[in-house]
Amino acid sequence: MMTDPIADMLTRIRNAVRVERGSVDMPLSKVKRGLADVLKREGYIWDWQEVDEQPVNQLRLDLKYGPNGERVIQKLQRVSTPGRRVYSKARELKPVLNGLGIKILSTSRGVVSDREARSRNLGGEVLCEVW
Repeated sequence: MMTDPIADMLTRIRNAVRVERGSVDMPLSKVKRGLADVLKREGYIWDWQEVDEQPVNQLRLDLKYGPNGERVIQKLQRVSTPGRRVYSKARELKPVLNGLGIKILSTSRGVVSDREARSRNLGGEVLCEVW
């Protein structure tokens, strides 16, 4: 039994980036699909896809690296945990590293980045920070 599947996803991505893997697989869920979609829209990964496997469908992320092999994802940090939930209003969202990074939020309109949340005036649970 896994107590925090989002933290597991972030750890799998961190580990894969550290050893410079091309892709990483993990069990699929709606929140993970939303996180992958935000990472793709913001340019941190190339693409993601759902892979039909037994007993659980998998989510495959194609990781992105620079032209000389430099890492696009420098740091991936969980903010809200099962023991300590962190919520933020749209006007309280500050840019990460002066706009070089993003926060990913779970809102009533789905999983979005902090830029989208500010433009749509949405608040929600801060899932993680990426830079």
